[in-house]
Amino acid sequence: MSAEIEEQKQYALNVDRDQDDKATEIKLCSFARPHMRAFHFAWWGFFIAFFIWFAIAPLLPLIKEDLGLSAQDIWTTNICAVAFDICMRFVFGAVCDKYGARVPMGCVLMLASIPTACIGLVNSLTGLICIRLFIGLAGSTFVMCQCWATRMFTKEIVGMVNGLVGGWGNVGGGATQLVMGTLLFPLFKVITDGDVSKAWRTVTLVPAAVAFTTGICVICFSEDCPKGYYKDLKKSGEMPEVSAAASFRGGAVDINTWMLFIQYACCFGVELTVNNAAVSYFVKRFELTIESASAIASIFGFMNIFARGLGGWASDKANGKLRMRGRILVQAALLILEGCCIFIFAEMGNLAASVVMLTVLSIF
Repeated sequence: MSAEIEEQKQYALNVDRDQDDKATEIKLCSFARPHMRAFHFAWWGFFIAFFIWFAIAPLLPLIKEDLGLSAQDIWTTNICAVAFDICMRFVFGAVCDKYGARVPMGCVLMLASIPTACIGLVNSLTGLICIRLFIGLAGSTFVMCQCWATRMFTKEIVGMVNGLVGGWGNVGGGATQLVMGTLLFPLFKVITDGDVSKAWRTVTLVPAAVAFTTGICVICFSEDCPKGYYKDLKKSGEMPEVSAAASFRGGAVDINTWMLFIQYACCFGVELTVNNAAVSYFVKRFELTIESASAIASIFGFMNIFARGLGGWASDKANGKLRMRGRILVQAALLILEGCCIFIFAEMGNLAASVVMLTVLSIF
């Protein structure tokens, strides 16, 4: 065991021994274990989670018509898709403290792939609500994504790293609009001889299969932390046992937790609303086809390729000068700008202007 531990301490990246062997640098083109392997699995796992979470979104206008649902019914399902995610994020924060992020992320991806594959069995509003409720479990992988990256990289660069893994993961919200609505759905219409109902009922089998496979790979081909696996470190005495319940209580009674909760609810709440409603909005307001509306809606998600990383970089720079107050000021400024953009976007009556404002809004 001691020889194995000694060997494990030789890393492909420079590390800070005083910060539990966390990496002090990031090499995007490297997949070396444990740091960069965890980095890439963190963003890819969250990407796939976002993909299946909103795979149904570009198909909602068709589902609404096929099942005879009202606009209010669709909004109800959108709320349910988010509700379960909110509850499970509270739970998985404590779970990651105890078991690490690797196994929970893999398990959630595999579990969420099951209701995703079952979307085609829906025949009523109740069925759609239940399916979307349980698919919402996928959204909780954000907790594992951020926890994993924080466990692997030092505080000097963790803002940028978390921005990258979170942002690239969020791109799944844009990719699913484009892939599901513009590529896969038309392909499945051809496969089903133009049967629109059969096409939307079968197309979600593809992302479900990808999510399940990803979950297996995350568990089998990565580590929990720089020094290996939590279970091995606890057995050797290098890591103390952590109580999930105590961890949850500690976070729940901290006022800073709830302040950040409110701020993130404002920011991420907008993102969830746009991901759920963008296609339906452009179809209804500008009378676009599903394929065209999906392509436009995908812009919002694809901007995360650089936008979150840029926010993390700005936060790290502000932290270097003003400590935590700097991070808070950056976040507050971005939230104010986002709010202004929302009001402007809502007033756009021209398609081109709406697309431009959607692009600007997505940066914040």
